[in-house]
Amino acid sequence: MTPMTARQAETEGRILIVDDDESLRREVADYLTLSGFSVRVAANGREMDLVLTEQPFDLVVLDVMMPGEGGLSICRRLSDAGGPAIIMMSAMGDEIDRILGLELGADDYVPKPCNPRELLARMRAVLRRREATPAVRSRDGMEFEFVGYSLDLLKRRLRAPSGVLVLLTSGELSLLTAFLEHPGRVLTRDQLVDFARGSDADIFDRAIDVQISRLRRKLNECDGQDLIRTFRGAGYMFNAPVIRR
Repeated sequence: MTPMTARQAETEGRILIVDDDESLRREVADYLTLSGFSVRVAANGREMDLVLTEQPFDLVVLDVMMPGEGGLSICRRLSDAGGPAIIMMSAMGDEIDRILGLELGADDYVPKPCNPRELLARMRAVLRRREATPAVRSRDGMEFEFVGYSLDLLKRRLRAPSGVLVLLTSGELSLLTAFLEHPGRVLTRDQLVDFARGSDADIFDRAIDVQISRLRRKLNECDGQDLIRTFRGAGYMFNAPVIRR
């Protein structure tokens, strides 16, 4: 296989792998590099923080179980800071751990051992969602207003009526945009997955309820209104008038 130039390696995205397993870091890093990504590695949260001061990243592949600060704690602070997309990896297949990771801000969750091709597919799907939101909608209005909130898709910023900036993960942003484009309409889970995820719906279907719950909680904390209503057995509806500019 012909070695890639640095320019070619940048075309897919910049990835940071955080895992205390050296052999796994090397295996995943080599595979992703050959697949066209620019890859850095870190053995723990402290090394990760140092690498993050040197350059920005598009996505972090983050192990759950590590010495020192655990992956879930790291996930929460990266998400709270509006950082890069996150894919959690864990040898523990417990559904509770997976849901907790998603609730703390992860965009996806992959159990170990993981087929590198599956990880690659999930990474590309997450990055497409993050990049597609402003790009796909650039032909139309890029700003939404609803009950005092303002959403700027280009800047990926949601501002509450109080002026406070509400930090959203890429999944939450995709879901909110889907709701804002179809206000007052009951959307099934499948429709929401299609609107928010596009061709990657089958991969992310099981995470949709967690994402909606997290988005609803963030909106309610800022405004106190139940902007996303649940219609049992039918789906969800965005319950507010929306202006698009």
